Amino acid sequence: MVITAEDVYKLLGGVMDPEVPVLSVVELGIVREVKLVDDLVEIKITPTYSGCPAMNVIEFEIVKAMEQAGIEKFHIETILSPPWTTDWISQSGLDKLSEYGIAPPEKTHSDKGQLSIFQKEIVCPQCSSGRTELVSQFGSTACKAQYKCLDCLEPFDYFKCF
Repeated sequence: MVITAEDVYKLLGGVMDPEVPVLSVVELGIVREVKLVDDLVEIKITPTYSGCPAMNVIEFEIVKAMEQAGIEKFHIETILSPPWTTDWISQSGLDKLSEYGIAPPEKTHSDKGQLSIFQKEIVCPQCSSGRTELVSQFGSTACKAQYKCLDCLEPFDYFKCF
């Protein structure tokens, strides 16, 4: 069986993030690189933040997907530098977050003071209102904050910028 890096990316496009199950690890930007060296598939992944508890599950699911596809020779390497950023989330991933009810992160800014969640107008993914307020700096996971819309009154998560 001849396999290409594109084949592996497509395969990994079916591996979903356990914390945000509408996003694949490719859309989330966790898959840094897929490279074929002779008959070995090298997969480089980066956690969304250091110590992310989902990385063990993600790596397990990647192994499972590779084995189910009949790919026996592969190596998964975790890369920490440069650190993952929300800028690596694909546009389809950002769209899926919003459709799922999670306000997608804004693009990062060179002025890191602008990244504070207290200074942002977060748009409600339910009704598109900008009249929202922070409820908690931490939502359902550490990478999300909990907000409430002041117009439709719905609570929602905001995927914080990194």
